[in-house]
Amino acid sequence: MSAKKRLLNIVFWSVVSAAFIGPGTITTAAKSGAAFGTELLWALLFSTLACLLLQEAAARLTIVSGKNLGQAIVQQFENNRAKIPILILVLGAIVVGAAAYEMGNLLGAVAGFRLILDLPAWILVLIIGAVAALILSIPSLKVISTIMGFAVVLMGLGFLIVAVLIKPEISAILKGTFVPRFPKSTEAGILVLGLIGTTIVPYNLFLGSGISSNKQSVGDMRFGLAVAILLGGLFSMAVLIVGTAVLSEFSFESLSLALQQKIGPAGQYLLGFGLFAAGFTSSVTAPLAAAITLKSLFGNKSPEKWEIGSTNFRLGWLAVLLIGIAFAAVNVKPIPAIILAQALNGFLLPFVSIFLFIVINNKNITGHQSNPLLLNLLMIVVIFVTLILGLNSATKAFISVFLPNSSPSNIVLWGIGIVAVLISVWVWMKGSKK
Repeated sequence: MSAKKRLLNIVFWSVVSAAFIGPGTITTAAKSGAAFGTELLWALLFSTLACLLLQEAAARLTIVSGKNLGQAIVQQFENNRAKIPILILVLGAIVVGAAAYEMGNLLGAVAGFRLILDLPAWILVLIIGAVAALILSIPSLKVISTIMGFAVVLMGLGFLIVAVLIKPEISAILKGTFVPRFPKSTEAGILVLGLIGTTIVPYNLFLGSGISSNKQSVGDMRFGLAVAILLGGLFSMAVLIVGTAVLSEFSFESLSLALQQKIGPAGQYLLGFGLFAAGFTSSVTAPLAAAITLKSLFGNKSPEKWEIGSTNFRLGWLAVLLIGIAFAAVNVKPIPAIILAQALNGFLLPFVSIFLFIVINNKNITGHQSNPLLLNLLMIVVIFVTLILGLNSATKAFISVFLPNSSPSNIVLWGIGIVAVLISVWVWMKGSKK
């Protein structure tokens, strides 16, 4: 592959980074930096590597089988009593998750724009939503992916430059990245789950699988995807480092003031542009991922009715876009809404990961190109960690509301996690015998 084709390949796969580097990443990572310095960088390192592992499996599934993730799940549970509940769970995880993200994407884009020019929020929401709809109307996934890829690279480089200009301590960065620590704080748990949920986005697995093609080679896909996701992880870490500049209660305004004190007036505009770009690119990718998921689940019998640009496909992304616009226009507070969306997706992630694990190991779907032993072991680790974190945060939230005088049992959480791992191993062994 020529250097030009390699570059275009990286830009194409950067749509995956565009989907996870949204206002949620900016908000959650920057708030983590403001609250705990560089102590939670390890969570971004883990989530970036886990994202690469799962995205590679989702894209490879399509290349080797000709079926995307949604189609593979439908085939896996065909003539099975669990088919309807599982499809409902997948739809809920993807469509609800995408709609929750869309609200945060639009609110984040508005917050970023208003750091540069103060206009009424509802007007900005409508303008951004209209421009996103125009881009989504382009009848080519490759064109949309390339546009979003270029935008996210420019945005990420901006944050990387700011992170260098504030002159962080290199030793603190290395320690936070490679020495995992879990501060004794409920907020730390929510932020760790949010950092994972904002990087390994459940609907992103359907997006990456949906834009893949059996005309691509696995090698080219792996190269482009690996570079794109590792750069995305680096950009996310840069955002967390930028957040360490805040010494007071975190908000976009306090971060803007801190950057102005560090690097001058340019800090406000760089933050505004970065936040706006992150929100805008993600406001395109979230509805796109939802439409691709709907197409993969319901387009098998009548594929012509779900082609890119068809009425059904347009209605799919339009529904998510309009839901996001509706909630964003009523002036919901952006930071709590964005972090809640990250935590919700972090909770849903292990269940989508389990479905991916099942289908990538089904030799009736992937033939003899299912997961090798090492990748299966790594996927099980990711499923276990995300399941424990998700259940831990969900349990704490439930207890704080309904049983305020109780505390969650870590034994129960670990037990559920171990059961999930045993089920995954059983499915893997069963699939390997076919």
